[in-house]
Amino acid sequence: MRWNLIVLASCLATAGCVGNSTSERQDDNVQSSLRYDAVPCDELLAQRDGLAQQYNLSTQVKPTFSNPAMGFGPFTPDMRSQRQRDIDRATGEIDAMNRSINRRDCDKPDEQKKFVLPG
Repeated sequence: MRWNLIVLASCLATAGCVGNSTSERQDDNVQSSLRYDAVPCDELLAQRDGLAQQYNLSTQVKPTFSNPAMGFGPFTPDMRSQRQRDIDRATGEIDAMNRSINRRDCDKPDEQKKFVLPG
């Protein structure tokens, strides 16, 4: 009976971390690139470059994920500073913008996009 109470108490303590765990918050940083498909290419490139400059990041940055030991990710509280959370969020936005830019060939010069008939 005593072990049951100890296990129950530890489960309730770790359940309080749900919603504030490292893995959940890191997953939120990954964003869909589809929302940027409606933005004109030149504006999207300017947004990406401005965001990268604001947080002193590369324009080709990718989101990173911590590797918690043995599946404790959902129970590990997010101990990152607010600045690091903002940087990670910006990293996810830049990556989503890059996927939209690459899919639409926004980073290619206009001359290469034009279709020209031979002859």
